[in-house]
Amino acid sequence: MQPRIHFITFATANLDVARAFYRDGLGWEPLMDVLGEIIFFQVAPGLVLGLFDAEKFNEDLLGKTTATDVSGVTLSHNVGSPAEVDSTVQTLIAAGATMLKPPQQGAFGGIYHAYVSDPNGLIWEIAHNPGWNIDADGTVSFG
Repeated sequence: MQPRIHFITFATANLDVARAFYRDGLGWEPLMDVLGEIIFFQVAPGLVLGLFDAEKFNEDLLGKTTATDVSGVTLSHNVGSPAEVDSTVQTLIAAGATMLKPPQQGAFGGIYHAYVSDPNGLIWEIAHNPGWNIDADGTVSFG
């Protein structure tokens, strides 16, 4: 199997709130939006973020799960400067995110970052890490 992920999908307790946050609040354009079921956003070349209505998610898994909380996971968005961390966090807060950790110097590796959660509890890290480089094609390199 190739080391590749094409879709990351999260069960979402309130799909309408998720739609309002990502589409209306952040201005993300859905790749596909099936009302009452799922919404997809192209988030990188070859990578789609799916937000799946929790009840439909459970149906798709044949009733094997009822949990919609995500724990121990962050979605990270890296930006070009500490100032861009600050402004991106303000955009997220204005769209309805909740501040978990305000922008500040991190304890590890010279990073400047913040954490917010979207209205359904997905945790986003907004970071500037001068030791990381993200090429135009999305390839990440260290150092």
